Amino acid sequence: MTKTDDIIERLASDLKAVPRQALRRRFALGIVPALSVSLLLMLIGLGLRIDMTDVLMLPVFWIKSAYNALIAVAGIVAVYRLSRPDGSEGGFFGLLALIFAAMAAVAATQLMTAPVETYPVLILGSSALHCPLLIFGFALPVYAGIVWALRRAAPSDLQLTGFVAGIAAGAAGAWVYSWFCTENGMPFVLIWYTLGILITGVLGALTGPRLLRW
Repeated sequence: MTKTDDIIERLASDLKAVPRQALRRRFALGIVPALSVSLLLMLIGLGLRIDMTDVLMLPVFWIKSAYNALIAVAGIVAVYRLSRPDGSEGGFFGLLALIFAAMAAVAATQLMTAPVETYPVLILGSSALHCPLLIFGFALPVYAGIVWALRRAAPSDLQLTGFVAGIAAGAAGAWVYSWFCTENGMPFVLIWYTLGILITGVLGALTGPRLLRW
């Protein structure tokens, strides 16, 4: 018993207090540079919309941007909560459903007020096939940054944490892509942007148990 106590005391004597904001700083160090990389890749590979000056005056552009940004922020907050052994998603999926429902209402309103002959443009646009794939591509650096941050954390549900991390990264990638995308149809954003976000979420669910193991 004495030997056991000595071992425990020796191990405990080497422990160092972790700074209170260490995990937050690690998340910032993982996500901010990764998001910068995604933005740089978009600027180099695709560039901003050529009509960006005019587009900034359009409500549809800011609605598209806000949809992705809100999901990304909510996802990052949820991942941070899940990064602890006793953490939970904290109502993330309810908030996600609310954001999606709000976007669906905007998309439905646009369809109801638009001529029927414009439906193919509003729903499919000219980039439906490659939009989700580009979002996925721009999401990968952000996902890598979140995984890097989580490697020093201790999430208990690795698959859930990976899925939420993928959703957050996918939405960040979608936000980056929105600065190039010329589609103004809210139904297009609801369907194809969301698909790109979900693809990244699936990647997170599949890789989370392996990458986040501790």
